[in-house]
Amino acid sequence: MKTLTAIIFAGILTFLLAGCIEDGIDTSPSAQPDFSVDTLDIGVVFTEQPTATSRFMVYNRNSKIINISDISLRSGERVFRLNVDGFSGDRFNDIEIRPKDSIYVFVEATLRPNGLPALTDITDVLDFTTNGVTKSVVLSASGQDVRRLKAEVIDRDTRFDAMYPYQIFDSLVVDEGVTLTVSSGAKLYFHDKARFIVKGTLITEGTADAQVDMTGDRMGNVVGSIPFDLMASQWHGLEFAPCSQGNSLSHTVVRNTVSGVLADSLSQVAFLNCRLRNSAGYALESRYADLSLIGCELAEAADGVVCMIGGKVVMNHCTIANYYLFSALRGPSLYFSHFSPESDNGSGMPYLAADISNTIIYGNGTDLSESDFTGCDVVLRRCLLKSRGSDDDNFINCIWDTDPLYYTVRQDYYFDYRLQPESPAIGVADPALTLVAAERDFYGIIRGDQPNLGAYQASKD
Repeated sequence: MKTLTAIIFAGILTFLLAGCIEDGIDTSPSAQPDFSVDTLDIGVVFTEQPTATSRFMVYNRNSKIINISDISLRSGERVFRLNVDGFSGDRFNDIEIRPKDSIYVFVEATLRPNGLPALTDITDVLDFTTNGVTKSVVLSASGQDVRRLKAEVIDRDTRFDAMYPYQIFDSLVVDEGVTLTVSSGAKLYFHDKARFIVKGTLITEGTADAQVDMTGDRMGNVVGSIPFDLMASQWHGLEFAPCSQGNSLSHTVVRNTVSGVLADSLSQVAFLNCRLRNSAGYALESRYADLSLIGCELAEAADGVVCMIGGKVVMNHCTIANYYLFSALRGPSLYFSHFSPESDNGSGMPYLAADISNTIIYGNGTDLSESDFTGCDVVLRRCLLKSRGSDDDNFINCIWDTDPLYYTVRQDYYFDYRLQPESPAIGVADPALTLVAAERDFYGIIRGDQPNLGAYQASKD
């Protein structure tokens, strides 16, 4: 009996103590919530399309409960949609937050079309009234009108201008015998799993001041300050179908793909000052194709950066680097296949002829696949390599086992393959090997008579 009485007494005491701790709502005007942000900026979003969900937190740093009597958007418009502490609506009343606790506020938006190519800034104010005092969080977004294409087949010669971005769903296909020309400064945003297939001809007219950009259509940040622009696998990639001819890409960035760029059997593509980067497969895969890559950056790919299977490849003043973020590397930066009778894959296609010059091949993992090029038409001339080795008939005047000192810092999610001032690759390229088309780099800087190895003559600002 005494034991039962003691248990009951302890329970009553616990209940009373808990009641004392939580007792009462602080009605003082000084008892106010704090916010994790002053302004919630959703960033650039496409109009007429729901945004990703953003959020911020509301804290009660006081010793008693606070009651937020009213939470509402000042404008009364329904551009921004709210969810407060698990409840959706336009207006919220009597939201209580326990002492030293917090709640989430989730925000989405759908912006109306601007009718203009330029961005239109949209703002509203979310007011929180507590004990007669109003504190606010600004909500903002920038709306971008786009041209939307779904399962689009280009069946006549067409030009994409740079007035509005293009958002592509499912696929964009350039039909056989047809040329798609993409103007300088144009932006092509591909939705999840979308692919770009060129059966005819693709010409991009990017310049140092106005590149052509092909990337995924996810905007904003994945989490915190980490942007979606770091994420691979946002769209499938760019494919040049067998026998696609006359393709020419200038100052074009292809990034954040599942499979990078594929040049299939007997296709022909010239890349000038392009960036092919951040792929969950290869950045560039060539299958018996005829490729020219001048002044290009090829970087960050899980399977390996470049895969060359037969065909013909010319690389001049390229930077091949692998600091891929999202998985262990599955292959070397530069993979060679079907280049000799010993590596014959039974396809009956011509063996690989590769001329690689004034190029840097350096990054995480191995740089070159294990290959014996003796007697083969694969030559690397005046290249900087990660491997330890020595020159022979296939490696001529190369720089071995040397760090080019990029500005890239992988752990900080910073990828810049220009060269630090103390880089051993500065001013040591062979000017006699610099092709006429490689006169200027991606940034428009002239290489001159003391060119750097790799893609970049430009220094970091």
